Amino acid sequence: MDIAQLLARESVRDLVARYNAAGDSGRFDEVVDLFWPDATMVLGRGDDAVVKAGHDEIRSIFTGAAQRWATDGTSVGAAPLDGVTTAHYVRHRVSTLVIDVDGNQATAYCYFAVIMAHGLDHWGRYFDRFEARDGVWKFISRKVVSEGNQTVGG
Repeated sequence: MDIAQLLARESVRDLVARYNAAGDSGRFDEVVDLFWPDATMVLGRGDDAVVKAGHDEIRSIFTGAAQRWATDGTSVGAAPLDGVTTAHYVRHRVSTLVIDVDGNQATAYCYFAVIMAHGLDHWGRYFDRFEARDGVWKFISRKVVSEGNQTVGG
């Protein structure tokens, strides 16, 4: 493995970490900046998959969740999320990050588990594609596949 591959792998690791850190903290502009303007994000799989393309649609994933959490009665008083005065406690944990680099392209997958005020909420995998443009690495696509969830209170 050469230095360019090592730098690409570290750039991918950094993007994955920043995605969750910024998203969990409600810093949605920072999340969106991790994606190229022509990027896509896919939620789910098969016929039920929802595809969001471009910065505005990708941002709507996060702002929509923040709005739902602010009004669903389960907020626990964490710091405000992007102007929403009542926030939801959420922390993503990522593991087993597998990265393959091919020039200015990279693919990766990893497992995630989401902890909320009631404990483990849901889990699954991220399937990612990254691209370097002018030496800067960003997401070109992210697919989020939930594999299970914990029923709150039951």
